[in-house]
Amino acid sequence: MNNTSDTAHNEAREPAVLSRSAAETQALVERSLRRRYRAEQRFQAYGMAAVLSGVVFVIFLFGTILLQGISVFQQSYVKLEIFYDPEVIDPTGERDPDVLVTANYQPLVRDALRERFPEVSGRRATRELYRILSSAASLDLQQRVVANPLLIGQRETRWVLVDDNVDMLLKGKVDRDAPEDARRLSDEQVAWIDELEAAGVLKLRFNRSFFSNGDSRDPEQAGVRGALTGSLLTLLITLLLSFPIGVGAAVYLEEFAPRNRLTDIIEVNINNLAAVPSIVFGLLGLAVFIGFFGMPRSAPLVGGLVLTLLTLPTIIIASRAALKAVPPSIREAALGMGASRLQMVGHHVLPLALPGMLTGAIIGMARALGESAPLLMIGMVAFIVDVPQGVMDPSTALPVQVFLWSDLPERGFVERTSGAIIVLLLFLLVMNATAVVLRNKFEKRW
Repeated sequence: MNNTSDTAHNEAREPAVLSRSAAETQALVERSLRRRYRAEQRFQAYGMAAVLSGVVFVIFLFGTILLQGISVFQQSYVKLEIFYDPEVIDPTGERDPDVLVTANYQPLVRDALRERFPEVSGRRATRELYRILSSAASLDLQQRVVANPLLIGQRETRWVLVDDNVDMLLKGKVDRDAPEDARRLSDEQVAWIDELEAAGVLKLRFNRSFFSNGDSRDPEQAGVRGALTGSLLTLLITLLLSFPIGVGAAVYLEEFAPRNRLTDIIEVNINNLAAVPSIVFGLLGLAVFIGFFGMPRSAPLVGGLVLTLLTLPTIIIASRAALKAVPPSIREAALGMGASRLQMVGHHVLPLALPGMLTGAIIGMARALGESAPLLMIGMVAFIVDVPQGVMDPSTALPVQVFLWSDLPERGFVERTSGAIIVLLLFLLVMNATAVVLRNKFEKRW
């Protein structure tokens, strides 16, 4: 009887135990799910914080560059009444071009400035007055007289370049309230500058010389035309060599090369070369192209050859990835229709892989555009005033120009450095935009 009652009691307890066990399991699962959801939310928050941090740093970087460099697109000029005195320019009256080129035009600019301040006297005060003008103020007059000798003996109103210290004062980058010995402009010079500005003859105008001049020791004369031309010529050589060689190597390795130990070694070395520091390529170019072949230093041709070696691994890897992305059915269909292997690659696979190859080429060109270390090794760090006219002329490049200007002490070169970086970034944006346009034009979907 007792056994029967115990059995009945146990049977009555089993549903309760089962129901309690199920409730505990459900609570455990719910706690586990809540932990997973919280972990996922934390992970998303970390990811969002990382993205926002990156955006903030990028905005800070570009904002700093823009704030420091946007003023370079304006330059200070003073309007003067210039008298082209024949006694100074052409005392013989023969209008000989050699005489006109070598004549001293500085007295013409100084006399025009003295006419605005006739009260200034004494050697020291006169010298202080002349320091308002740039040392290149007479260069524009020389070019005008050489181009048009009929100006000799005439008067003309010209906007003349002023010194970079005056330019910094007008742009608000010099503290007017600082003691005289703490700034590079004296109180007399500041008073003269204020008088010219009040008369409306001293203004900030668009700085065309920044885009038309080469390098200079004086900030107000320095421009990026030489460096920009050197970068264009160097990248042109790089593109003409690296793209066909890189694409050809990728096509051979991916479509025709047998799978053996030799090709494995080649592939490993290509991948390793993509991670080699760029200065090693500069040393290679210095030893081979300049030391062995005797090519000229600081020439865009040598720079293009060095950057070709630098960008080839990137283009080969990107081109092989683009070839692998083409569906195998394209190859099988072409071969099934009787096309040869070369026809299959040239007529079907290569056109479909071309957008990816162009993207890889632009990535390689973008890396080459920003490289300075290999160019320093081959002598493109030299001070080059003249704009290069060909690939064999001495030149520099935009990254090297930024490096050179950043090391100079004058205040005006700070904005020149940031301005050159802005030009470099715009150059890079144009290249990337070109890559996007070409990729969208040639891209085919299947």
